[in-house]
Amino acid sequence: MTEIGFSAEQYIEEQSKYILQRINCGNSERLYLEFGGKLVQDKHAMRVLPGFDENAKIKLLQKMKDKAEIIICIYSGDIMTNKTRQDFGITYDLEVLRLMDIFRKHDLVVNSVVVTRYEDNSPAVDKFINKLERRGIRTYKHRFTKGYPTDVDTIVSDEGYGANPYIEVERPLVVVTGPGGGSGKLATCLSQLYHENKRGRKVRYAKFETFPIWNIPLKHPVNVAYEAATADLKDVNMIDSFHLEAYGEKAVNYNRDLEVFPVVKRIIEKITGEESEYKSPTDMGVNRAGFCITNDEVVREAADQEIIRRYMIAQCDYKKGKISGETVERAKLLMDDMSLCEEDRRVVLPAREYAEQKKACDERYANVVVMALELPDGKIITGRSSRRMVAAAAAVLNAIKYLSGMADDLYLISPGILKSIQDLKVDVLGAEKTSLNCEEILTALTISAVTNPSAARALAKAPQLKSCHAHCTAILSDKDESTLKALGIDVTSDPEYITNNLYYS
Repeated sequence: MTEIGFSAEQYIEEQSKYILQRINCGNSERLYLEFGGKLVQDKHAMRVLPGFDENAKIKLLQKMKDKAEIIICIYSGDIMTNKTRQDFGITYDLEVLRLMDIFRKHDLVVNSVVVTRYEDNSPAVDKFINKLERRGIRTYKHRFTKGYPTDVDTIVSDEGYGANPYIEVERPLVVVTGPGGGSGKLATCLSQLYHENKRGRKVRYAKFETFPIWNIPLKHPVNVAYEAATADLKDVNMIDSFHLEAYGEKAVNYNRDLEVFPVVKRIIEKITGEESEYKSPTDMGVNRAGFCITNDEVVREAADQEIIRRYMIAQCDYKKGKISGETVERAKLLMDDMSLCEEDRRVVLPAREYAEQKKACDERYANVVVMALELPDGKIITGRSSRRMVAAAAAVLNAIKYLSGMADDLYLISPGILKSIQDLKVDVLGAEKTSLNCEEILTALTISAVTNPSAARALAKAPQLKSCHAHCTAILSDKDESTLKALGIDVTSDPEYITNNLYYS
């Protein structure tokens, strides 16, 4: 059973109270709150802070839903490059659509979508905008801000922020979020501050960024795990020198916020004509996560595992051509700095050793793939690839058999059913591979459960696989990776393809 190191209830209570204080202090009519990280289903926070509710942020917004409305930003370049959210394997433009559905489900008002740094002659971006507008969703185009970042006089003028259309808002709390980092949230907030000020309204800006956690040590594994998660963005945690100078207190922030703070401070002062209320980038934040850690040892161990996980994912992403070698090197350096290695992830060695054992005993297993899966009680279950099914499917089947108290050699699915599905794949659908993937095996198990009580009992144990760790000795297919994520299994892979095929791999 996973130990708890973080209080979700305390976090929601304290965080919502602190945001309300920001809204109500001063004489401002409105607070623009930049929401960094994942507003919903924050898997990273859930992994590094055991006990964290992955939907804590949206729950605290629900407590303020009568005061809040949401603007979603997406960088046009991320649409053109099909940038993907790693946790769900979907592109950022699809993530925007998913976020809107989730917000509506929670009775939160979505004001509009802003496409930032828009450029003419961008067919993919225009197609996305058309899709939104034809569904009745207000969409705005913000172009690159003239003069940014050095020429504050131009930035705060009709040529700079004034060139952006004003987003009509009504409520006292405007949450500005996006599918990931670099979405243009800060620029959208400052653009709105400019337009509001021109209309004679007094408004303020604040930032909600869960990581790095400002009031824990710089080299705490939780903060290092944030660097590992953003290795492609080259984020580096640093001591907030502005905060140290102003208050004599150490606080942790990251390079991009520290670099941009002097500019942001001057822009806000230029817009308002008043001295900024903020003396440091930490001052701008409203994050209370550090106060809700209840067991530091548990949190440290979870964060160490995340650092290893991020490195192993980076290796596979590099093999797939998704990231640069520099990103992999950075992830490796962070792992080495924490004196960690791949084998510290408990499922790695059992998977590799079983694969080597099978290869050594019989040449028929030369290309065998193995997955090891750690269950909530610490038991490690393995599954290997065969002519009938892939390693991931075998591991999942073996795991739910174990959880059901069944013998490993018990057949839950009739071989005849498996053969029928394989024949369908090859003879009717024209597939090259006959081994059934994880989703196909679960579908076959579901069919068997109608007449087989043992299959039904095993299938009922599948939800217990959520948050389990797994490792595969070869890169998973997109379909298997998606299915395991849907089951909530945290899986890594060795950076090796199963075959030399370029398409049917």
